[in-house]
Amino acid sequence: MIKKLSLLAAAAALSACGGGDGNTLNATNDAPITPVAAPNGGDWTQMVTQTPEGGMLMGNPDAKVKVIEFASMTCPHCAEFSAKGEPQLVDKYVKTGQVSYEFRNFVRDPLDLTMSLVARCAGPNPTFFKLTSQLFADQKAVFERVQAIPADQQQALQTLPAGQQFQKMAEFAGLPAWAAQRGLPSAKTSACLSDQATVDRLVQMTSDGTSQYNLTGTPSFVINGQLAEQTATWETLEPAIREALGG
Repeated sequence: MIKKLSLLAAAAALSACGGGDGNTLNATNDAPITPVAAPNGGDWTQMVTQTPEGGMLMGNPDAKVKVIEFASMTCPHCAEFSAKGEPQLVDKYVKTGQVSYEFRNFVRDPLDLTMSLVARCAGPNPTFFKLTSQLFADQKAVFERVQAIPADQQQALQTLPAGQQFQKMAEFAGLPAWAAQRGLPSAKTSACLSDQATVDRLVQMTSDGTSQYNLTGTPSFVINGQLAEQTATWETLEPAIREALGG
């Protein structure tokens, strides 16, 4: 197994994903939501900005309800939410302009950080969310490629400087070719994997999430500045969003 980087010590407390059984919330109220018009007749889901904390925010930055997801790219529960929950969050709520959705990476290990660097490589635009969702969808295949790394190459990988380690990890995981198929030139992906400023921001964002919200698992959700307990699935998150909207 690839050893954890010392840079990621802040994430050590979050050693596993999954943040609760989520059985305490009531059924969802399906009352219609009054939409807020996007500027110039646009679509809120196509409006993505980077927040001061380093997250990527989709939708109306002045939305009544602000949802933040802390997620790890190597967490199967996060991949499940990406497949089952995120599309409904975006289609039913973000599009209305009444709810914004901010994704903050919670990096737990070198592969997690490597995948995060690739996802963020296109910058703050809708492509970030597409790449993140597609990486979650391909998570199992990425795991299989990394687990197939011969033991001697794993040991050699651990001795590399951090920037080179991410480059090599990406190669083992097939991520440069994966990214090229999705419109990211290899040179750009290579530059992103060597971007120490983004590495530092990801590590800081993880540390801040732990210290500010006392996170105990991923995915974790913050609604209007408060950690929402036991909301790791869409079935348990949606009622909390509805409650924040006023029922």
